[in-house]
Amino acid sequence: MIRLALLLIAFSLPAAAQEDVVLGLSQDAVSISTDFDGSEILVYGAVKREVPIPEDPPLEVVVTVSGPFVPLTVYRKERRFGIWVNADAVEIDLAPSFYAVATSGPFGQVVSNVEDLRHSISVPRAIRSVGAPMDIEDAAAFSEAVIRIRGDAGLYQLREGAVDVREETLFSTRIRLPANLTEGAYATRIFLTRGGTVIGEEERVIEVRKVGLERWLYNLSRDLPLVYGLLSLTLAIAAGWGASTAFRLIRS
Repeated sequence: MIRLALLLIAFSLPAAAQEDVVLGLSQDAVSISTDFDGSEILVYGAVKREVPIPEDPPLEVVVTVSGPFVPLTVYRKERRFGIWVNADAVEIDLAPSFYAVATSGPFGQVVSNVEDLRHSISVPRAIRSVGAPMDIEDAAAFSEAVIRIRGDAGLYQLREGAVDVREETLFSTRIRLPANLTEGAYATRIFLTRGGTVIGEEERVIEVRKVGLERWLYNLSRDLPLVYGLLSLTLAIAAGWGASTAFRLIRS
C-alpha cells in the first residue's frame, strides 16, 4: 500500500515541476570608469528536463535584472502664489535603482497576476510602498511618476518579446545597462512559465563597481567628505579661472 501511494504521488506531480533552468551570463561583473557609457549583458541558458516536452501550454521565459533597492521620497509640485512648491510627499519604502524585464511574449500572457504578485516580477510590483498618508489622494500616482521618470531615463525597462526561445529548450536575450548606474549587486532572475504559472526559476548576481578615478572619488566622498568638498570647490574655481583666462587670450 505504501509503495502504491508513493507511485500515485509521483504520477500526480506535474511534469512542469521537472523543468529546471541552466543559466549563463556574458559577464558577471561591470566596471564603471570615467569613460563608462553603459554596457550590454547577454543572458542565455537552457531548460533541463527529465520528461518529454509538454505539448501545451507552450514554455515562456521571463528575465529580470534589478539594481540595489533604496528608499526615496516622491514630491508633487503645485503652483502657489506664482511659484512652484512641493505640496505633497509620499515615502517609497524601497525602489530598485535599475529594473529591466524581458519576456518571450506579451507580459499579461506570460505571467499571471497571481504569479506577478507572488514573485514581484513586473516593474510596479518591484516598487515596495507600504502606504501613503491618509490625506493624500491618488497615492498610486506617485509610484507611477517614479516609473515614468526612471523609464524615460532608461533605468526602468519592459521589453516584451525580447527573449528568444528555441524549441522550448534554449533561450537568450540582451539587457542594456545605461551609463547612470548605481554601484552594487544586480540580481538577475529567470522564470520559466506555462499558462502564466511559474514552473521554474534561477538567480545570479552581476556586480557593478566603480574603478580607477571613479572609485577613488567615491571613497573620498564617503570617507573624507570635507576634503572631497574642498577639492570640488578648488577644481570649480580653477576651471572658472582657466576658462576666463582662455577667453581673454582669444579676445586679445
